[in-house]
Amino acid sequence: LMRAEGIEGVRRTKRVRTTKPDPTAARHPDLVKRNFTATGPNQLWVTDLTFVPTFAGIAYVCFIIDAFSRTIVGWRVASHMRTEMVLDAIEMARWSRGAHHEDLRCHSDAGSQFTSIRYGERLAEIGATPSIGTVGDSYDNALAETVNGDYKAESV
Repeated sequence: LMRAEGIEGVRRTKRVRTTKPDPTAARHPDLVKRNFTATGPNQLWVTDLTFVPTFAGIAYVCFIIDAFSRTIVGWRVASHMRTEMVLDAIEMARWSRGAHHEDLRCHSDAGSQFTSIRYGERLAEIGATPSIGTVGDSYDNALAETVNGDYKAESV
């Protein structure tokens, strides 16, 4: 009946996309291949960016997890999803875990923040090698997505 009258229901939420891949951007290879294990600290960091709805609007959260201890070693909350917030999370991880890690891999999804030149340069400064999972695969960054889901569930 509503369709016949040209009436639509109210949509209470809008979809927020945090992964905006650039199909033309060069991507780092997937060095993790869904194996989110490490034999010691600072061998594999996994990072992701998510959002949390608040009364004041959307808050974006970037976090970095050490795969060995499953500890969040760096994080940043902002009102935007620009690369700066990801770089700030890396700085916090550097502050908490040390300035240089030669055998460190840092794995993420294919979001534009993680394919940016500045992101790759910042990881190179600490000796880390970037790794990006496959596009359109829900398991490409499973460790971070698990923490991401826990974070959203607790914040609601």
